[in-house]
Amino acid sequence: MCLLAAADPPPDRPGPNDIVAAAPPSAWVKIAPEDLLVMDLAPDAKGRARRVVIQLIAAPISEPWVVNIRKLAAAHWWDGLAIVRVQDNYVVQWGDPDGEDTARARPLPKGVAPLVDQGSPHRNGYVADLPNHEGPGPLGEFRSPPPVLGPDSYVRNPHFYKSWPMANGLRARTGAVAGLPPTYDAWPVHCYGMVGVGRNLSPDMGSGAELYTVIGHAPRHLDRNIALVGRVVEGIEHLSSLPRGTGALGFYETPEERTVIRSVRLATELPAAERPQLEYLDSLSESFAAYAKARANRQDAFFNIPAGAADICNIPIPIRKITQ
Repeated sequence: MCLLAAADPPPDRPGPNDIVAAAPPSAWVKIAPEDLLVMDLAPDAKGRARRVVIQLIAAPISEPWVVNIRKLAAAHWWDGLAIVRVQDNYVVQWGDPDGEDTARARPLPKGVAPLVDQGSPHRNGYVADLPNHEGPGPLGEFRSPPPVLGPDSYVRNPHFYKSWPMANGLRARTGAVAGLPPTYDAWPVHCYGMVGVGRNLSPDMGSGAELYTVIGHAPRHLDRNIALVGRVVEGIEHLSSLPRGTGALGFYETPEERTVIRSVRLATELPAAERPQLEYLDSLSESFAAYAKARANRQDAFFNIPAGAADICNIPIPIRKITQ
C-alpha cells in the first residue's frame, strides 16, 4: 500500500507590495525639493517630533493656488498657526484660527489673495487642460493603467496623470495653435491624503492659506468644487490620529484643543541634509501597470475571490524614501 503524496500548494502569486518592491530604479521618480512642503507640528505629549510632508500637485493642475502656497511658505505665513479642525472620517484642516475675524486675522503676504469664482469649473481652475502627448497610446496617460480602471459612480474615465489620481470626460478641446495635439478636461480627485484649499461660499474660492487633507473615505462629491493642490506623502499619521474636534464639523472650540504649527517650509529652504528624499512609482511604468492590476485582482495567498476592478482611490501611488 502506498500513500498519495500531498499535492504541492500552488505557488504564491505576487501581491501589490511584492510588485512595488521588485520595481526597477527606472520606474521611480524623485520628488523635487521645490515640490515638497514640510510642516512641523509641535511635539506630541511624549516630546516626539511630528513632521508632515506634502507633495504639491503637478502643473498645470490648480496652478493659481499652488503659486499662492509657495508664496505663503516663503513668507513663513503658517508659523505659529494651528490645526483648527479634525472631523472623523473626513478631513483635518489647518490655518489661521482667527481667519474669519477681519480685525484679528493674520494678513496674507503680498501677492496672495483669494481667487474669485468665474462661473464654471474650467474657468475657475478646478478643471485643467491636459495635453494628449504623454505616454503610449492615442490618449497618452488617459489610458494609464489599462485595463483596470473603468467608469465609476462619478466619472467615465478615471486615470492617472504624472502619478496623480485624475478624472475626465475625454472632451477634446481644440489646440490654439495649428498642429498642436488636443487637450482634455481633467481634474484631480479626493482620495485619502489629498490636500485641498478651504474656502467659504461662492464666489470665494480660497487663497491656499486654509488647507485640509482627507483622512477618511474618499469624499468624491467635493471634486471640481474645491481646488486640490497636493497630497501628504509622509507623516499623515500625525494628522489622522489627532483628537476629533468637539464643535460643529469637527472644529476645535478652544485654543487648548488645537495643535500648533511650528513651521511650514518648502524643502528648498531646508539644509540639504535635512530635506526629505522621496520618490514615487511612475504611473507610466510597466511596474505600475502590474501593481494596479494586482490591486484590482488580488491573487496573493490571503485572497480567494479577485474583485476584478478597483476604484482609483484604491490604487494609491507607492511612495518611498530614497535610501542611497
